[in-house]
Amino acid sequence: MSTSTTSAPPPGTQEPPPTKAPPRRRRHPTRTGLRRALRRDWQLYSLAVLPLLFFLVFRYLPMLGNVIAFRRFEPGGSLFGEQWVGLRYVEMFLSDPTFWQVFRNTLWLGGLTLVFCFPIPIVLALLLNEVRRRALKRFVQSVSYLPHFLSIVIVAGITLQMLATDGPVNHVLGWFGHDPIRFIQEPEWFRTVYVGSEIWQTAGWGTILYLAALTTIDEDLYEAARIDGAGRWRQIWHVTLPGIRPTMITLLILNVGTFMAVGFEKVLLLYNPLTYQTSDVISTYVYRTGVESNSFSYAAAIGLFEAIIGLVLITSANQLSRRTVGTSLW
Repeated sequence: MSTSTTSAPPPGTQEPPPTKAPPRRRRHPTRTGLRRALRRDWQLYSLAVLPLLFFLVFRYLPMLGNVIAFRRFEPGGSLFGEQWVGLRYVEMFLSDPTFWQVFRNTLWLGGLTLVFCFPIPIVLALLLNEVRRRALKRFVQSVSYLPHFLSIVIVAGITLQMLATDGPVNHVLGWFGHDPIRFIQEPEWFRTVYVGSEIWQTAGWGTILYLAALTTIDEDLYEAARIDGAGRWRQIWHVTLPGIRPTMITLLILNVGTFMAVGFEKVLLLYNPLTYQTSDVISTYVYRTGVESNSFSYAAAIGLFEAIIGLVLITSANQLSRRTVGTSLW
């Protein structure tokens, strides 16, 4: 029977201590994962280069020009103004009664647009969701989506032609013995015309988002509601609306963020000097003050004030939504 023996080291010698491997540098897991994802899906990430460049060039770089709100700017001079004037232009528009009239008009148009244009796509999506005939559903969808793909110039042109003094709407009113109404020239009609055209143009597109959200609701929830004796209205209230609530909150926050930036292009195309008292908003007032009157510093101060209000509104709406509903953008 063989036994294995270990030879002892000769006397006077000592085994060298084991050498320790150098410590490895720990890589941050987030950075490693990001690099791996970039190497694996670089084709997909490359698609984001152009949008990022667009926002950098047309959204972030122009923010540097806000400095002329506090400096005297002269056309042909320095790009960032000639002389520091502090809050002079801010004090000027805060003491200008025309600005406050424009500010009230902006609040009116923004509030009416939010009150009417936000819930109508939800109602339309709920109604279309109940339609069982596919041909009718597709026809209504196509008719409601079409205005969204028209340019604002075409929408404004159609609106002006339809509501002209000798237009189709006044012809129909004439059949019932009503005198022609000057919808475009009378200030009290501008808000109705603007909000009506906005509903016609945007309701169909908003419906697409809610119809997509409706497809994510589990059918078992409707089955459970029917077993409990819930009718169609109860199912809509307790199943459908809670199911699309995240989409509703997200779109509401985005609409609140653009509350002060009432559609500049459409207002500019629809209004005229006769309707300034109800139609002139901050964006059009800034355009006339800055571009037409060459008061760039004054216009920049007003635009910066509008941007700050929009930032406060969207941040407040996001925080309120997070605390009350539990859904937010960030």
